[in-house]
Amino acid sequence: MKIKTLLSKIKLALEMIKFEHSIFALPFAFIGAFLAKGGLPSTTKLFWIFIAMLSARSAAMAFNRLVDKDIDAKNPRTQNRHLPKGILTPRWVYGFIIFWIIVFFVATYCLNRLVFYLSPLALIIVMGYSYTKRFTWFCHIFLGIADGLAPLGGWLAIRPVFESAPLWMLAGVALWVAGFDVLYSCLDYEFDKKEGLHSIPVKFGIKWALRISTFFHILTIFCFYMVGKVVHLPLIYFYGLGAIAILLLGEHLLVKPNDLSKINMAFFTINGFVSILMFFLVILGLVL
Repeated sequence: MKIKTLLSKIKLALEMIKFEHSIFALPFAFIGAFLAKGGLPSTTKLFWIFIAMLSARSAAMAFNRLVDKDIDAKNPRTQNRHLPKGILTPRWVYGFIIFWIIVFFVATYCLNRLVFYLSPLALIIVMGYSYTKRFTWFCHIFLGIADGLAPLGGWLAIRPVFESAPLWMLAGVALWVAGFDVLYSCLDYEFDKKEGLHSIPVKFGIKWALRISTFFHILTIFCFYMVGKVVHLPLIYFYGLGAIAILLLGEHLLVKPNDLSKINMAFFTINGFVSILMFFLVILGLVL
């Protein structure tokens, strides 16, 4: 394969897995690392955490696209994705996945023994999410847990001991992701219902799904509050949580049962701000 063709396929693959959405989980991996260190970890550690996050997410998202290619081909919202359209072949995507799995194992090996030993379990969780909507409406929570491994992994990379702080952060991220994933899945309510796929909107209806999403985000703020209490962050962190609560409130005010037109703004823009703001709040809290 020519270099130019290879680079073109890599670009298409990064588009397929929505590489820019790494902003949701990556800051939390660094948050876990900074909290574990109580300050700035070494550049080497941060580099391998970044590579581990990048590779795990790339493998998981590519696997998701591969597993869902037949479903995506039927869904008007997703039928123009790369695999249903034949822009990329399943064989090429398999190679892409295997490459990133190998990179992930190398990265975890370079972090520490515990992270390396747990890496197969982490991959099973982040890749296993792709099947959950076929049999349970808990799929949103499962996705949340998959993303919630980011701060736990960041913590264990620096401090290979399970403690309450990273577990509270895992819970907070899991509920945050589950909350906005419930909102996003409302867009596929009719399709999922017709195809026999499972989600909270299909199980409870859109009106109740929006309420459940709100409840998840209330619990998110509580979990992030507990992180600050456990690691004794200063008051500015807790004031900042108020700003995050306002952002999440705005997200829910944008989406109404009879008007889902602003879900993309709520999903991408607001939640991107939430992850970045959380990162800077933790850094500022540790500095002060």
